[in-house]
Amino acid sequence: MASSVVLPLFSPTVSPPPSSIPLPRRWKIPTVRATVSSQPLVAAAPDDLVASILSKVKGTDGGIALSNDGHKEVSNVADQLAGYCVDEPVKSPLIFGEWDVVYCSRPTSPGGGYRSVIGRLIFKTSEMVQALEAPDIVRNKVTFSILGVLNGEVSLKGKLIVLDSKWVQVIFEPPVLKVGPLEFPYGLQSEVKLQITYIDEKIRLGVGSKGSLFVFLRRG
Repeated sequence: MASSVVLPLFSPTVSPPPSSIPLPRRWKIPTVRATVSSQPLVAAAPDDLVASILSKVKGTDGGIALSNDGHKEVSNVADQLAGYCVDEPVKSPLIFGEWDVVYCSRPTSPGGGYRSVIGRLIFKTSEMVQALEAPDIVRNKVTFSILGVLNGEVSLKGKLIVLDSKWVQVIFEPPVLKVGPLEFPYGLQSEVKLQITYIDEKIRLGVGSKGSLFVFLRRG
């Protein structure tokens, strides 16, 4: 292979002495050392997480319109918010007030048969509300219209029982159905258990005994 060394110009008839031929230089390749900064991950603030979870459930008809991936995203944010929950949320006065049920991972849980696939064809839900009144009264109400013509509602009244620092039980009286001017009780007594996983001035998160995740938004 031809040498890449450039020689000075000489007469073609005269060869330069070997000692005058410049030798190639050895280039020293500098060593570059990169340092990776290990910055700790910054956890999202509670206010940002609250805004995030509300944006994910908005306009989803209580979670019905969400895909499986959408439900996983809501669950992920809820898990992060649980890390900011007060130690004994059942003792917090923040639990009292009126709340809109804006999401449930199992959409039929808040409204029963009225929120089933067939039920939604007949009963169009307009709101699902839960009111907690001190010291131990719970009122649930599902408002709907029948085929978009006749308005109605189903309401339940229950007694709140504190089980431990995070779990509560509610024993409901038989539901009351109101359609137009007619109002009558039907069905049987029921009960539910719910763990409060996060509470603040704006939202409340809960997980039922069967694993359903609920997002409540304070009214007003």
